Amino acid sequence: MLPRGRPRALGAAALLLLLLLIGFFLFGGDLEYERPRGAAALDGDPPADRGGHNLSDCVPPRPRPLPPKCELLHVAIVCAGHNSSRDLNTLVKSVLFYRKNPLHFHLVTDAVARNILEMLFHTWMVPAVGVSFYDLEELKPQVSWIPNKHYSGLYGLMKLVLPGALPPDLARVIVLDTDVTFASDIAELWALFAHFSDKQVIGLVENQSDWYLGNLWRNHRPWPALGRGFNTGVILLRLDRLRQAGWGQMWKLTATRELLTLPATSLADQDIFNAVIKEHPGLVQPLPCVWNVQLSDHTLAERCYSEASDLKVIHWNSPKKLRVKNKHVEYFRNLYLTFLEYDGNLLRRELFGCPSPPPPGTEQLQRALAQLDEEDACFEFRQQQLTVHRVHISFLPHEPLPPRPHDVTLVAQLSMDRLQMLEALCRHWPGPMSLALYLTDAEAQQFLRFVEASAVLSARQDVAYHVVYRKGPLYPVNELRNVALAQALTPYVFLSDIDFLPAYSLYDYLRASIEQLKLDSERKVALVVPAFETLHYRFSFPSSKAELLALLDSGSLYTFRYHEWPRGHAPTDYARWREAQTPYRVQWAADYEPYVVVPRDCPRYDPRFVGFGWNKVAHIVELDAQEYELLVLPEAFTIHLPHAPSLDISRFRSSPAYRDCLQALKDEFHQDLSRHYGAAALKYLTALQWLPAASPLPPPHLGSHAPCRHWSSLATHPTLPAI
Repeated sequence: MLPRGRPRALGAAALLLLLLLIGFFLFGGDLEYERPRGAAALDGDPPADRGGHNLSDCVPPRPRPLPPKCELLHVAIVCAGHNSSRDLNTLVKSVLFYRKNPLHFHLVTDAVARNILEMLFHTWMVPAVGVSFYDLEELKPQVSWIPNKHYSGLYGLMKLVLPGALPPDLARVIVLDTDVTFASDIAELWALFAHFSDKQVIGLVENQSDWYLGNLWRNHRPWPALGRGFNTGVILLRLDRLRQAGWGQMWKLTATRELLTLPATSLADQDIFNAVIKEHPGLVQPLPCVWNVQLSDHTLAERCYSEASDLKVIHWNSPKKLRVKNKHVEYFRNLYLTFLEYDGNLLRRELFGCPSPPPPGTEQLQRALAQLDEEDACFEFRQQQLTVHRVHISFLPHEPLPPRPHDVTLVAQLSMDRLQMLEALCRHWPGPMSLALYLTDAEAQQFLRFVEASAVLSARQDVAYHVVYRKGPLYPVNELRNVALAQALTPYVFLSDIDFLPAYSLYDYLRASIEQLKLDSERKVALVVPAFETLHYRFSFPSSKAELLALLDSGSLYTFRYHEWPRGHAPTDYARWREAQTPYRVQWAADYEPYVVVPRDCPRYDPRFVGFGWNKVAHIVELDAQEYELLVLPEAFTIHLPHAPSLDISRFRSSPAYRDCLQALKDEFHQDLSRHYGAAALKYLTALQWLPAASPLPPPHLGSHAPCRHWSSLATHPTLPAI
């Protein structure tokens, strides 16, 4: 049993009477003063112990039974912006790792965080996890009148309004900051509700610093609190009792009165919670310190974790976060990094024996997977097509400019081995970009550090990075393209690849061309950007078409894939482009795969094409089937840079089975095309019948560098299939 405080001094009698009167006014006569076991005495009385502790014991009380196995636990979190969304992802992984109960997350978010987190949870597809969203903007007026000096800004006050914002039939909720990490089953925390008396409505851990004692520096004047006060990074709320007690009126009256003599809150909602508890100590149930081990700059948390055998929740409540000064920080940092880099796919675990509605799309997906034949030579391809990848859009802060009428977003995808291309791409393309990255959870953190260390990348706020978490053996190239394409915000998109550098002037030239051609949403046009390549890792990038032609004539550049896959770009008609001064129309031909600029609402890529082969070709076929014109721009160009071959192209070259599976995918694609477009799709089948067979390997030598070979011999070389 927690010890009671020492007897109150006689001088506190008048103050006690005043508090009772206030309680009568606020609660309609229903509130009786009852000091919680172990709570500090009222202001002017001796504290509960010499250190001003509120008795958040280091050793937890006798454990209560955990909630029933299938009881639904509710968790509320306030989350705003890109960085906080990343923090929430890590927090949720730590909760899911230990949990044994169904969970429902109540997320109070701004528009940015909601956009990110809706996609993340939808694609995560974790069983027995529900999510509800609440609009931060609608709640802001309730707290916007409170001046706040805390780095969390207005969002740091939002927990005060949760009893009114959450569903009225929700009786209990755990409230968490995004900067906490669980090291135990959250059901153990939920079980502490059983320790509440009939009058207690808030469960909190004592603040593990001397902040509220007012002795950190000269003239330090904190908000009123019981002893050291309480930290609000982890809260148990009895919502039903708070509503009955008139919580909304209670905290507003307290805040209004304190702001008459204090200029602002310093610790956001925590100051106001503590001021209310100072007036009404019977409201609070002190929680064991292990449920909120606070790693602030002036932390006294060592008193907790040096005695406790089992820490439950770590709270990075310093603005410095993981860089906080603490002699044991490496231990806590490693715990955090465990979940930061943990593969979230492993948390898609069933809660056996707890029936719950499956995540949307799960049943259909399971039926499709059940129909697969593991003996099928193409099983790996079939399975990859059905894989649902977790998607974290806008992984880094992204503040695009308002889109202009003819603006263009560069769309591309990449994996970890192409990160080195990003800085050069940013120098060549000054406009907005939408990039999908295929990464593991650990690689996502490496990418984050890579961007933060780059002056070029960290200066760009108009580049949106979307992480698609790795799952499966084959590269989901078209799914990645679709993710990046779906997040583009401008009217037009330039569908490129990460290993291409566009002409320095291409962004401005494309916008001017779209305006001059008077393109609009009614006209289906794909603007072709002629593609070239260099075999040199170092070369002088041409600043104009004239310089490019000079490099082409000298053998420093080639038309793209001239040596390996000429028919992929032959319809661009490079000989005509050499002399062209105005855009010209070209016809679709089999295996054509140019890089194009199209309206943002263009057809999506076919996700069945994974790994290497035919992924762009199928998209151009779809554009042609939907009657897009192909217009080649006379001053546009983009250049492919050399790099080591990908794992998928290596597998294609070495494995006949891989090539057979690609052919099977192509056949299925044409069948679907015929079903969708009927007789109009016959031309695609006919065109394929006239093509020579493709060789899986490039020719043994590159041949002559003579300029004429670039323009007149495009169909005479052994070929690799299109990408």
